[in-house]
Amino acid sequence: MSIAVADTPSRDRSATGTLLVVGVVVATLTEAIAGTALSLGRGYIIGDTYATPDEAAWLDIGYTALKLIGFMTAPWLMTRVNPHKLIICSTLVMGTACGIAVITARLDLLIALRIIQGFAGGTLLISGQAIIFLAYPRAHQPILQALFAMGSVVAPGTIAPALQGWLLDSQSWTWIFVSVVPVALAAAGLLLIADAPKPAAAVRRPFDWIGFSLMSVTFLCFTYVLNQGNRWRWFEEPRILWLTVLGAAALLLFLGHQVIAKGRGLLDFTLFRTEDFSFAFIVSFVAGAALFGSAFLIPSFAVSVLAFRPTDAGLLLLPSGAFFIGTLLIAAFLFQARRVPPVATVPFGILMIMIAMWMLSGSTSESGAHDMMAAILLRGLGLGFLFLSITLIAFSNLNDHKRASGIGLFNAGRQLGGLMGVAGLQTLIDHNVAGNVAVLGASVTAGVPAVSERLTAMTAMLAARGMDAVAASRAATSLLGRAVTGQSTVIAFDTAFNAVALLFVIAAPLLVSIKIGFHRYAKAHAAQSSRSQEPQHETSHVRSSG
Repeated sequence: MSIAVADTPSRDRSATGTLLVVGVVVATLTEAIAGTALSLGRGYIIGDTYATPDEAAWLDIGYTALKLIGFMTAPWLMTRVNPHKLIICSTLVMGTACGIAVITARLDLLIALRIIQGFAGGTLLISGQAIIFLAYPRAHQPILQALFAMGSVVAPGTIAPALQGWLLDSQSWTWIFVSVVPVALAAAGLLLIADAPKPAAAVRRPFDWIGFSLMSVTFLCFTYVLNQGNRWRWFEEPRILWLTVLGAAALLLFLGHQVIAKGRGLLDFTLFRTEDFSFAFIVSFVAGAALFGSAFLIPSFAVSVLAFRPTDAGLLLLPSGAFFIGTLLIAAFLFQARRVPPVATVPFGILMIMIAMWMLSGSTSESGAHDMMAAILLRGLGLGFLFLSITLIAFSNLNDHKRASGIGLFNAGRQLGGLMGVAGLQTLIDHNVAGNVAVLGASVTAGVPAVSERLTAMTAMLAARGMDAVAASRAATSLLGRAVTGQSTVIAFDTAFNAVALLFVIAAPLLVSIKIGFHRYAKAHAAQSSRSQEPQHETSHVRSSG
């Protein structure tokens, strides 16, 4: 009887600990669904709200900018509010904002709700990951961070698009936000039942309003520029130029203010004294560009070139998500059970992504899901090894007082890398489409025998179906022009896939060099510290002898 009584609390703690992890992962799903709501549903929302493209752009800009602000503000909030309560409140706010978005078609209210969703999403991601580090010892983190990545990284790039495509085809865009509400309620319920880990004692410092203001201006300007720059031909538009200048000036002032604040600001510069965090922070930009860039390219190619429905385009990435999850679990086993250092799998992950993007660069207008699947699965393998590795490299050696700030900064770097990657790929595709149309169009002239034969055959086919000769000739010319544009688009996308692969070709040796440089610097700094301590030990030894 006494044994049963003694074992029950341990079992209860184990059960509530499991509920805590499950609750955090379910909470991240709310951000995954809401954060990607416009990836497939933008056109439907624009149609129902009668918004112009400029007006609708603020649905994306408001969410992303406030999510970045949430990343940087959440660590301070965690010094004032228990992280357990903070993630519950953020999840409920996310669910409430999505629920209200269901019953309104007013664009201004939708933009305000997207702003609330963005800040809540950024806050719950940071507090959720920090809670897992706080609740469990370092030895258990590989598998736990793999589970967290399933909701925060895998779901936005693979599971959410499949769900949203199905909802768009079978229901409407409002159902994307409807689906968030029960998920948010389930997450909040699980977190309320679970035991809250005792937060680390933190020094309560006043809120850095100056730094917050400068940081907000920086993120708003850069998010707008990266989101809309390609549409306005970048610096040819004065608005983009001035916002870039304003954002850069605000960033410099923010960094200068943080130096003057000496640890009392929003940004903790001492994080960069850790070799592993500095390296992982730099890698997060490249990894973000690869994740968001490839997640943008593959569905866009499927919809614009292969004419996939939203459901089919969303399902295209779903098998990649399964491989992503499988690789996360394999990597976690290697790190936790076999004691493989996390940095060992980074080159393998980069290589897999490079090969996958190179394989996709051979896609044509006749390609189908089965032709692209091998490359898509290989992409999932690479991302799984890469993301878990850099997560453990970044945070494992940070203490509890600095970890939340590190998580916020790391996620901000990944998000900005993703924004830069998508903006660069959009620009590359648009420029290449225009250039390819000019090159191919110059070769498609009436004097070329092959062109004349194709026009004649198409005209005859259309005439045989009842069109008069003049209309058939015009239609044949129009169809040929479409074919040229379509082929130009295929070539542009193939170039973009190659660009992602080349990104790693260039970045990989740079990252290796940076890692070696950080290691040598840390080693030299440690040697210098030991030399400076030796005279002190000798002095104390002489004094004790005397």
